[in-house]
Amino acid sequence: MSLQVTDHPDGLSDYGSDFTPDEEDILTNLLHQVPLAEDSPNTNTNLVLRDIEDAEPPRGVCVPRRLGSERRNLVGLPGSQPQLQVEKRRVTLPLDNCSAGAAHVESPSSRTDRERSVSIEAPLSPAPETPDLRSPLERFRTKPRKTLSVTDLVSPSWCELQYWYVLTKHGKKRRTPAMRQGSVVHKTLEEQVHVTVQVDVTTKEDAWGLRIWNVIQGLKTLRETGGTRELEVWGTVDGEVVNGVIDELSTACPDRELEAADKRGEAKNAVPKDQTTITDFLGARTLEGNGLDTLQIHLLTRDRPPKVYITDVKTRGAPTIPKGASFRPTLMQLMLYYKLLSNLATNRVDASLIFSRHGLRPDAQFSDAFIAQIGSLNESYYSAEEQSEPSQSNSVPPSTQDSMTTLLAHNSLRSLWALMISHFALTMPFGEASLGRVLKAEYRTQKDGAMIGAKTFLYDADALQGYLDEEMRWWKGKREAQGVCLEEAYKCGYCEFAEECSWRKNKIEEATLRMRERDKSVV
Repeated sequence: MSLQVTDHPDGLSDYGSDFTPDEEDILTNLLHQVPLAEDSPNTNTNLVLRDIEDAEPPRGVCVPRRLGSERRNLVGLPGSQPQLQVEKRRVTLPLDNCSAGAAHVESPSSRTDRERSVSIEAPLSPAPETPDLRSPLERFRTKPRKTLSVTDLVSPSWCELQYWYVLTKHGKKRRTPAMRQGSVVHKTLEEQVHVTVQVDVTTKEDAWGLRIWNVIQGLKTLRETGGTRELEVWGTVDGEVVNGVIDELSTACPDRELEAADKRGEAKNAVPKDQTTITDFLGARTLEGNGLDTLQIHLLTRDRPPKVYITDVKTRGAPTIPKGASFRPTLMQLMLYYKLLSNLATNRVDASLIFSRHGLRPDAQFSDAFIAQIGSLNESYYSAEEQSEPSQSNSVPPSTQDSMTTLLAHNSLRSLWALMISHFALTMPFGEASLGRVLKAEYRTQKDGAMIGAKTFLYDADALQGYLDEEMRWWKGKREAQGVCLEEAYKCGYCEFAEECSWRKNKIEEATLRMRERDKSVV
C-alpha cells in the first residue's frame, strides 16, 4: 500500500511552487489568447520534449497489495485502464481587453485549497548586458531549490544544449500529453503491487519519514514476493545529492544468456571470499536491534539469496525500440540506478548529507498524528487481508511487529534511516554482489501499455563514471553546454529550440565555410 503525502512542506518546485498538469494546460490556453509582441521571448509555448524520465516525486509508505509468499507477475497490465485523477486549483492571470482586469479559472474542489494557491508572474528576461554567469548547478539545483535528480544527469545525454534551454526557460522538463499518458501506464503497473492511500503530514520530517518508510516496505515486498515497483533511492555524485525512483526490482533474471556470458568473462574479477559484506559489517546484533527476527536473519543470510535486477519501463508512441544514440539516455539512467542502489546496499551513503541538503532535523521525533495514521492503517489493512484470505491464516506474517511499534522504536529520521539500511542488508546481504549486472529497459505503448519489447545490457562502471565526470563538469560550470555531433543532427528535428540554437547555427556556418574553401581550392 502506497501512502501519498497530501501536503509537501519541503517543496519540490524550482521556484517555490508546483502546478498540476491541468493547470499548466489552463495557463497555456489563456496565454494563447494574449497577443504577444513579435520580439517576445515567450512566443513558443508548446514545448515538446523527448520522454526520457519523468521527474521523481516524493514517495510514501509501501505495504504489499496482498499478503502471501506467492510470486507476482509484474509484466502484464490489467485489461481496463484507470482514469488519471487530477486536482484543479485556482489560477489568476491578467488578460488584455478584459473589463474585470483578470480571468478566474476555478473548480469547486479547489476552494478548500485556496489558501495554498499562488499568484503567477511572468519571469523577466535578463538584460543582455548583465548575463548570468553562474553555473547550472548554482542557478537551478542549489538550496532552496530541488536537488539533482537522475533525470537531470541523464537528460543531457540526448542533447546537453537542449537541456540547458529547458532549464533556462522553464527550470525543469515540462510534462507533455505523451508523458502524462505514460504516467497512467506506470501507475497501473505500480497498483499491481501497492495500494495508494492518502496520509496527512504536518512537518518536513514526517514527509521524509513516509519516503523512507516506503522504501522499507518496498524491500519487504521484494523479499516476500520477488518483486517491487517505484522504489526511491538517494545518493551522491561528485559531492552533490541525487535522488531517483526505480521502476521495478525483481529477483527474476531478464536475460540468463547475457548473465552467463558475463559470468564467464568475470571469473578473474570474482569477489574475494574474505570481502566484508554489509551483513558482516553491521552484525546480527545490530540487525536484531532494528527489530529483525534472529531466525529470519539466519534464513536470509545462510545461503546466497537470488540476485536483484533493475528494470526501467518506457512508453512510446511508435511500436519500435530505440537504438544507438537514441538509447543512450536510458542506458545511463539504468546504470545510475545501479550505482545508487549498490551504494545503499553497502551503506556507503552518508545520510547526514541528505538531511542537511533538505534542511531536515534528523533527530526530531515524528508527530503523534503521523505515527497514529501509519499504525492504524497497518493494523486495519492486515486485519482485512486476514479475513479475506482465511486459508493463509497459518502463514508467517510479513512482520512480527506492527507499524506503530516500529515507528515508536525508530522515532526520528536518523533512526528510521538505520532501519532502512538494515533492511537493505536483509534484502541484499552481499552488497553489490547481490545485484544482477544485467539491466533491462522495457518498452510499452503509450495508448494501452501493451508490450513492445525489451532491451538488456550489462552494467559498465567505467563507462558510467566517465559520463558522470564529464556531465558534472558542465553542471559545475567548468565548461559550456555542447550540442549534438553531426551524426546525431537528426535530433534537431525533434527540438523546439532548433531555430534559436547557437550550436546549430555555428555548425551551419562552419559547414558553409568549409564548402566555400573547398570550392575555392577546386577553382
